[in-house]
Amino acid sequence: MRKTVKTLLLFSLVCVVSSVQAQQSSNPTPSQSDQSQPATTLKVDVNLVNVFVTVTDGKGSPVGGLKKENFVLKEDDQPQKIAVFDKESQLPLSIALEVDTSLSTRHDLPLEQQSAKRFAHAILRPVDSLSIFAFSEVVDEITRGYTSSLKQIDESIDHLRVGAATALYDAIFIASGSLNHRKGRKVIVLITDGGDTISKVDYKQAVRAAVEAEAIVYSIIIVPIESSAGRETGGEHALIQLSEDTGGKYYYATSMDQLDQAFGKISDELRTQYLLAYYPSQHNSFSDFRRIQVSITGVPDSVDYHVRHRAGYYTTKLEF
Repeated sequence: MRKTVKTLLLFSLVCVVSSVQAQQSSNPTPSQSDQSQPATTLKVDVNLVNVFVTVTDGKGSPVGGLKKENFVLKEDDQPQKIAVFDKESQLPLSIALEVDTSLSTRHDLPLEQQSAKRFAHAILRPVDSLSIFAFSEVVDEITRGYTSSLKQIDESIDHLRVGAATALYDAIFIASGSLNHRKGRKVIVLITDGGDTISKVDYKQAVRAAVEAEAIVYSIIIVPIESSAGRETGGEHALIQLSEDTGGKYYYATSMDQLDQAFGKISDELRTQYLLAYYPSQHNSFSDFRRIQVSITGVPDSVDYHVRHRAGYYTTKLEF
């Protein structure tokens, strides 16, 4: 009898221990769970970096026909592998055409309107779109979005009205925000005398917004015909630097012919661009800004080619 009781007690003890172990395995304690998982989870987001490149010859004319092997791409002096190459890109084009309607440009506005219409009609394809921005003391997107309708674009240009002050940097910032999430190539064309008198954002914020949106900025600087009195050379220099940092270009215009010529050169360049895209290789730089360098190889030494592209990109993003 005693032997039977001992046997029953031993059997009960084994069942209890087995039950506890089963519960522990199905419901691990926090310490066990922590030991089975890493202390921290690192998520690496590798983004494709797009670099739109314009190549011109010694006379300033766009150069087509180059191949992938003609380009050397670096980031912070480190060679990068070109993952995507497209020449004379057929990607959709989004253009923010921004017209300075401040009081200082009132005499030139009718000429700017006519020339802007001709530019829109010459450059837009069915896959492309354009938005008209007017900026004086405020920034107004006349078209209320991007459109490929030439009728809507013409009507919007006709509705440009002269204002008072000049919110140039606000205009760049707002247009960059409108382009930020659009696909394909993104361009800002500025028609202005270069002065800024009332913007809420400063030059650095405007530049960063354009760079983060991957927008190429072309500046058409209207020079007063009658005299240079009141001419804002500091603003001109800022526009020149902005255009260079984004891979665009600047032009001076004092007449309708020069305005049309500037628009024509912009059209030619946008039809003859190269897309180089790459996945950045890892490096030890903790800088928020990564500098991009592109050069040409495999062509005769006597050939005088000039390469333009955006200066780099930011690893963190502003919120528009």
